[in-house]
Amino acid sequence: MESMEKDKIRLLALDLDYTLLTSDFSISSRTRNIIKKIRKDGKIIVLASGRIPETMERYVRYLNLHRNPSYLISNNGALVWESHTENILYESLLDKETILEVCKLSDAEGFPLQMYADNITYISRQNDFSSMDVQYTGLRQVVVENFRAMIGDGCYELTIPGEPGMLENIEKLIKEKLGEKIDTYISRKHFLQINSANVNKGTSLAKLCDSLEIKASEVLSMGDSMNDEEMISWAGTGIAMANGDERLKKIAGNVTKHGNDEDGAAEFLENFFYK
Repeated sequence: MESMEKDKIRLLALDLDYTLLTSDFSISSRTRNIIKKIRKDGKIIVLASGRIPETMERYVRYLNLHRNPSYLISNNGALVWESHTENILYESLLDKETILEVCKLSDAEGFPLQMYADNITYISRQNDFSSMDVQYTGLRQVVVENFRAMIGDGCYELTIPGEPGMLENIEKLIKEKLGEKIDTYISRKHFLQINSANVNKGTSLAKLCDSLEIKASEVLSMGDSMNDEEMISWAGTGIAMANGDERLKKIAGNVTKHGNDEDGAAEFLENFFYK
């Protein structure tokens, strides 16, 4: 890497799952050390995830970002907040009309729904995929008899769990009906996530950087899946993980040599900034 490239970077936007996190959802000491070093050298750290704040908290503390000015993008961009103060800087909720339409379509196609809040995964009915999700989030599950009523006042995002091929079909139907009102992403193959239109990691990162007077050319973004596409496309330096989606690798300007279970993110950052 040319020194001019690394010297102009002021902010790093880093995905968590399958990027900084290994497959057992931990962060290695090597990854922790390089992030700590980069932060001490004056770079701003942003963790950008589809996770809700409650499931990001332990990583924030492990990286010591709760004691240092840093920023968090959660719910796939629907919520932006300060790690050290927990002040919300920006949020965007799905409106009631859109939520009810998603409920109607998912019910008609036989899909359950789930929503994350308050350290709980609220689900419309028990299903194998929501049970699988417990291993990922660590959140307690609560089956809600009247799911529509519970989420009717608005929420950051909705999730439809299901088989990958089936999810693509329901995603197509939802886009045909609500295309201008929503953004959708399929994460971890079994979960279709639905946010308000133009709400994603990229647009939220751009808003945050604008408030900090940081240009896209001064940002390095790293991720593994298609919900990272917008922030990697927007950043001046985009990196896809070796274990990531092949489509993302074609979009990013760089690909790590190794995957998330081989400290691929840490290795790339060490080489980029210090060699």
